[in-house]
Amino acid sequence: MTNTIMKENVNIERVNIVDQPPSLKPDSSSTGLDPKVAGLLCYLGGFVTGIIFLVLEKNSRFVKLHAVQSIVVSVALIVLNVLFGFIPIIGWILGLLLVPVGLVLWIGLMLLTLQGKLNKLPVIGDWSEQQANKF
Repeated sequence: MTNTIMKENVNIERVNIVDQPPSLKPDSSSTGLDPKVAGLLCYLGGFVTGIIFLVLEKNSRFVKLHAVQSIVVSVALIVLNVLFGFIPIIGWILGLLLVPVGLVLWIGLMLLTLQGKLNKLPVIGDWSEQQANKF
């Protein structure tokens, strides 16, 4: 949504920030990598690379947020898959449906992170940000 202001025959457009996707200008990473690439790598190996980047990163809140979120998402997917495995038939079907959903989520999070967007997930995003700020 834009508002146009006429001032001395000059059109000035204001863009409401609410209409733009949330974005966090990534801080420089202490790993020597571009913070967007480091954020992408947090998701690449699931909780393993999330833990590695959480330990290695000293400066960038952007990378830390994605490291914690990567850990939480991958552990949640593993736990759900194991729990669904104990439920006969319906659980197995849900487990099979969870695999493509997890794959799409994984690829989507990596692509959004590579674009430098702050993509906090609805349920775990705020909690992940709080935990990332503690490190």
